[in-house]
Amino acid sequence: MNALDVAASACLLTGAALAFVAGVGLVRFPTLLDRVHAGTKPQVLGVLLVLLAMWLHRPTWTVAGPVLLVAVAQVVTVSVAGYITARAAYLSDDDGVNR
Repeated sequence: MNALDVAASACLLTGAALAFVAGVGLVRFPTLLDRVHAGTKPQVLGVLLVLLAMWLHRPTWTVAGPVLLVAVAQVVTVSVAGYITARAAYLSDDDGVNR
């Protein structure tokens, strides 16, 4: 096991932990805006760490291209979805609390 495999394992475990924390935050936070924050910030970082682990496992240009494409798409789409969800909640005066 070389240093790249150790780094890939660390990135994979950290990314999985962040995705789990995002899921817990979605269930536990009371308001919609809190849930949007919990669902976007740690989840994106978790996915980026998993993608980095994939590249570290096989550091070639054939792997780097699709990984970069997925990373950019993830960052852009999650940011836009979080913004649109928060704006819709703000404009509808909905506090997003499950009752």
